[in-house]
Amino acid sequence: MNYSKGSSREGLTIIIVGCGKVGSTLVEQLIREEHDITIIDKNAERVQELANMYDIMGIVGNGASYSTQMEAGIENTDLIIAVTESDELNLLCCTVAKQVGNCAAIARVRTPDYSKEASYLREKLGLAMIINPELEAANEAARLLFLPSALEAHTFAHGQAELIKLIIPENNILDGMTVANLGRHISGEILICAVERDGQVYIPGGDFQMRQGDSISFVASRTITKSFLEGIGFKTNHVKDTLIIGGGKAAFYLAKQLIPMGINVKIIEKSKARCEELSILLPKAVIINGDGSDQELLEEEGLSYAESFVPLTGIDEENILLTLYAKKISNAKVITKINRITFKEVINGLQLGSVIYPRYITAEAIIAYVRAKKDSMNSNIETLYHMFDSRVEATEFRVDEASRVTDVPLKDLPLKKDLLVSFINRDGKILIPSGQDCIRVGDTVMVVTTHTGLNDIKHILS
Repeated sequence: MNYSKGSSREGLTIIIVGCGKVGSTLVEQLIREEHDITIIDKNAERVQELANMYDIMGIVGNGASYSTQMEAGIENTDLIIAVTESDELNLLCCTVAKQVGNCAAIARVRTPDYSKEASYLREKLGLAMIINPELEAANEAARLLFLPSALEAHTFAHGQAELIKLIIPENNILDGMTVANLGRHISGEILICAVERDGQVYIPGGDFQMRQGDSISFVASRTITKSFLEGIGFKTNHVKDTLIIGGGKAAFYLAKQLIPMGINVKIIEKSKARCEELSILLPKAVIINGDGSDQELLEEEGLSYAESFVPLTGIDEENILLTLYAKKISNAKVITKINRITFKEVINGLQLGSVIYPRYITAEAIIAYVRAKKDSMNSNIETLYHMFDSRVEATEFRVDEASRVTDVPLKDLPLKKDLLVSFINRDGKILIPSGQDCIRVGDTVMVVTTHTGLNDIKHILS
């Protein structure tokens, strides 16, 4: 059965234009959150497949056409999300929708020319959000190259707080230490908020004992992260050079961030024409025209002694093989971008190190917006991040109004089990809270939990 537009479900009515990687990831995640979804795509086979799989309404047609949008029920829609392969089509879809319906609009825009103008376009076209998966993937890769000992690095509170994931190595000071003793003896300014051990994920209490081989995620203010990592024996200086395979948009965005930091960038790209473009766009980078999967060329260009290596080809299998090869012959920090493959368990088993999934980054940003729009007037989701294969969520809420969670010491709040209030951002200062601390109006608060789908700060109560 297709959900009609008059559905009695609690969620928003959403039209998704484009059923590619990002579109299908959005459908999969938004359906879980009980929204009423209609998809539009020119590819009839793809529409039918997704509509049948998720029991939703599908329309074959041009998403920017007025009549197609009317058929999809644009007049009664809360949100349109345009994620086709074409930036122009996405912007046109949103423009038509804004003229016809009273809905919010989100467009995926990937071209660097438009990305520079994102805030202008958003304002002039009245869009809720412009999202760029390649730019977001490059931002994530850059954060990891600035802090290479981390497996993952995410920012919250407008960059003031960081969520860092790492693996406890052999003979490390943390092996055998409890979370409470870490706070007492090493630093009370960081908080261990999730641990994965033997495939199990834990939200640790004070008596949880960490072990060698555990994947731990901790949160700290940006100024504390480096001193904490140094204190537990991790290197914290950023890489000096990087070798990037593939000269696409993500490679361009990444190089643009690394070069001003004094990091030497070398890009290997097959297309001669693209190499010429890149040498004009990135005069300080070394651009090599060649096949990045050629072992001899990689040896020649110094892979064995490179400090970091980032395969950004459009082919997942090639990126994975290049990563495995780099790990075999060098000590480089390696980051693997995966666009399409969904075998997450297999990928985790390969121990590739840092893996970036642009479509999940895109979906998370959109879902954070959808949740905030759906639920509440008195608190909004600022940032949302899924950890440990979506088994744990880190959500940053903005507290705009007094409620049952404000002005009560945390120790007196009946918090849900497996939930941690990880930091309170008050006037730009990051507090790692104790039981005595209270949430106040005006704060943003980050919560880490195995309960997925929290829409509102009040939902932290049991």
